[in-house]
Amino acid sequence: MSVALAIFIAVLQGVTELFPVSSLGHAVILPGLLGWGIDQQAPEFLPFLVVLHLGTAAALLTYFWRDWLDILVGIVGRPGQARDESRHILLLMIIATLPAAILGFLFEHKLKHLFGVPMIAAGFLFVNGFVLFFGERLRRSRDSLNGQKNLADLDWKGALAIGLWQCTAFFPGISRSGATMVGGLLSGLSHRASAHFSFLIATPVILGAAILEVPKLLHHAAAPGMASLSLIGGVAAGVTAFASIAFLMHYFRKHEFEALTPFAIYCWLAGGGSFLSLWLA
Repeated sequence: MSVALAIFIAVLQGVTELFPVSSLGHAVILPGLLGWGIDQQAPEFLPFLVVLHLGTAAALLTYFWRDWLDILVGIVGRPGQARDESRHILLLMIIATLPAAILGFLFEHKLKHLFGVPMIAAGFLFVNGFVLFFGERLRRSRDSLNGQKNLADLDWKGALAIGLWQCTAFFPGISRSGATMVGGLLSGLSHRASAHFSFLIATPVILGAAILEVPKLLHHAAAPGMASLSLIGGVAAGVTAFASIAFLMHYFRKHEFEALTPFAIYCWLAGGGSFLSLWLA
């Protein structure tokens, strides 16, 4: 893999990781679709993607540093409403993270073979469009636009539902951020609050994956330059991810009505078009 190609994949990942369009799906589909000649079954390819996710995690920590500081202060601070609210949000994050952590531990090896098959990723990206589209419609049918919850008003059942939705992202092409946003909307949160919570719980999930995969990357150091390529890619992914977060938080503040629909249309076009192109090739 050349440096230019590694940076391109990193920028793509940084842009799409927080958008509800599945960065992993794009990373699997494009090499096969464009004939980049990347061995996606190579043992160091998935750890390379995880390092890119580490760059995204750094961007998340940087953008939401006040939230993490409030949570830290809430844990050790004096009793009061601010501390109680911070502890409540931390508890919600733990509950929402547990399903993915448990199922990932149990089924990681059974699902890993899917990550290198472009047609499978394209098919799931197409399905992701329906997840976003019908998530918006189900939200409307429940009259969620009336009396939307703030993040502090979310209960443990809503957090658990969001965590279960997050587990669908084990399939390449299903967006983790998109699934958790849909889960948040169906729990009564606004688009902005759903995105906020989605981005908060992304950090422990990404870091947990890195703990499992980065040692494998170091173990496969025989691959020429893979460690340095991963580092360059991680930086590029982090910078673009930060810009993506800033854009999306502004977008969801300005577009509360059917904000996920444009992303659903993109997934249908990109996923369906890629599937047909790969099938006919």
